[in-house]
Amino acid sequence: MASNYPVRSVSLPSRSHPSTIKTEEELSKLKIWEEEEESSRLASAESICKSLSGLEDLYICIDDLLNMASTQQVLSQNQNQHQKCIDELLDGSVKLLDICGITRDSMLQIKERVQALHSMARRRKGDSSIENTIASYTCFRRKMNKDAKKFIATLKQMDNKLLGVSPLVDQNHHLSAVIRVLREVNAVTSSIFQSLLLFLSASGTRSKQSRWSLVSKLMHKGSVSCEEKKQEIVNELESVDVALRGGKMQHVQTSLKELEGSIEGLEKILENLFRRLIRTRASLLNIISQSS
Repeated sequence: MASNYPVRSVSLPSRSHPSTIKTEEELSKLKIWEEEEESSRLASAESICKSLSGLEDLYICIDDLLNMASTQQVLSQNQNQHQKCIDELLDGSVKLLDICGITRDSMLQIKERVQALHSMARRRKGDSSIENTIASYTCFRRKMNKDAKKFIATLKQMDNKLLGVSPLVDQNHHLSAVIRVLREVNAVTSSIFQSLLLFLSASGTRSKQSRWSLVSKLMHKGSVSCEEKKQEIVNELESVDVALRGGKMQHVQTSLKELEGSIEGLEKILENLFRRLIRTRASLLNIISQSS
């Protein structure tokens, strides 16, 4: 996970309940991934795909949890006493659903742009349409970077709300465990989405990197090498940006091929995850409506 948008995992006081154990096991797996990403400056498409796949497994467990008769009963019967917690969970779920859907649609747009660049790379040098295609892609990337940063800000606001909540004090152990787990699910989903959005706004990760590059240069004057140049390329998206700036069509085609494979994988798993998020939100709304 890139370091200039640090993502803090929410660790709320835990007290397991038999109904939430399976979900907590999946949460633990994702938290291990999160810790590994925090120790790494870069997040590749492959790494993000793995985390999104783990997130899909987590929501399968959440569906099982919400379909339990005991869970439905405890949530519906105690809705009035804990309306604020329920509203907080619903508000978080709709934000995550919106960002997942928009990001999924962005993958399709990236794929279309990549296909246009593929077509461009096969044209003869001097074709006037080449410059227009590159300019269009560059404009699209700028907009995508801006949108990604806006969504990261939205997710960070949600994180701050989760960090500010007080532990749920309730005599009903099952209710406390369910709400705690649902809060943690929202938190880890936010964390992984922020990593995905950072992937999409690759050029936005350069500011802090450049600061540390300067420190490195001062400490190891004269030792700047090809390795430093390699580290400037953050992921598959920025690899295409760098290749386009270099102007060598062979490098452009290689980078586009790598990016195309990455985007297809992300698009597919985001579609699956989007459906899972819809199902989870629908389950919550159905449970709440039972008490009305």
